[in-house]
Amino acid sequence: MRIKYTISIVFFVALQFHLTFSITPISFQIPQTPLQSSGSSHILLKHNGSLTTLSRRHILLLATTRTGSSFVGEFFNQQGDNMFYLFEPLWHVERMLTLETGGTNATAAARAYRDVLQQLFLCDFTLLESFIDPPPVDHITTGLFRRESSSSLCEESVCSPFIKGVFERYHCRTRRCGPLNLTMASESCLQKEHRVIKSVRVRQLETLRPLAEDPRLDVKFIQLVRDPRAVLASRMVAFAAKYKNWKQWAMDGDVPIDDDEVRKLKGNCDNIRMSAEVGLRQPPWLRRRYMLVRYEDIARFPMRKATEMYRFAGIPLAPQVKSWILKNTQASKEASGVYSTQKNSSEQVEKWRFSLPFKIAQVVQKVCGPTLKLFGYKFVNSEEMLTDRSISLIDEKVFSFV
Repeated sequence: MRIKYTISIVFFVALQFHLTFSITPISFQIPQTPLQSSGSSHILLKHNGSLTTLSRRHILLLATTRTGSSFVGEFFNQQGDNMFYLFEPLWHVERMLTLETGGTNATAAARAYRDVLQQLFLCDFTLLESFIDPPPVDHITTGLFRRESSSSLCEESVCSPFIKGVFERYHCRTRRCGPLNLTMASESCLQKEHRVIKSVRVRQLETLRPLAEDPRLDVKFIQLVRDPRAVLASRMVAFAAKYKNWKQWAMDGDVPIDDDEVRKLKGNCDNIRMSAEVGLRQPPWLRRRYMLVRYEDIARFPMRKATEMYRFAGIPLAPQVKSWILKNTQASKEASGVYSTQKNSSEQVEKWRFSLPFKIAQVVQKVCGPTLKLFGYKFVNSEEMLTDRSISLIDEKVFSFV
């Protein structure tokens, strides 16, 4: 029987005091974890007959859609046997909360996101199971979002037998697998030295403070940002149906600043900026735990930025990651689709300047001005300036994270 993770505004108000002073998940009647984790942030390995303690790292890659997060996530996904990487597990949480309530309450969602992330970093999939639809049976599911994007979930140890004609649509990149056994995934996770989760759904870094203060974890946050004008240009291509109004405004007349879509754009920019301001301020709970990275810098200097991210994480950069970066930052035009992680990185930085109408760029500058300034993106004051490749729109800016 499926037991739901039920959310309501009244319920969360009632539990507000408890949640403020507790880092444990909200107490629901859910099944016991198939494999309980010790929660230690250290592991013991036998070396030359003796036990050696190694620190286990937990990395959360935070971004928004169309910022290159799937591409950057691959920097960690390609690390190999010592890395457990999860691609967008919070997709299930957002979808379920939206279906059950007709919309996503920001406070309820933030707490659900936090609790699920906390448990996943401990290799506990039980809470996530309560959001997967259709619900897993005996911890087995065919419905995990983008399983194939996580090498850890496609390894032989978690790959159940593939039955042609029954699970034909469900497969991994390297092999065809049957349904995912989340108990086996938990076991595999516990054997890995480090754990990385990529998510575009967390709105405010401050809501994740309990993760940083959890003594069982050693969490570091990497926030990936991108020029909001480039993000909007990318979204207008990837989600064309949702941006019909913007295209119409660009052709026919003035953009209504008080329109819901424009307010949503401003809200997104404000959330990104406020999170970055918290991180860059380095409060005690985030000291040496926060790093800000611009997509534009990664696209121009992928190897250098990957090295910096791994150094910040405290993890050696594996040779196969370097090989993947070299191969996938010089992709051909044919290989670089909307959702592809293969990009000609130098071209991606400037591409938006020739697809976003100047009128729309002006709107973004108006509602996202403080965000542009914080991250070092230059304003354009004419269509000629927008499309002039000789004029860089990126300030050479260093963001301190130590």
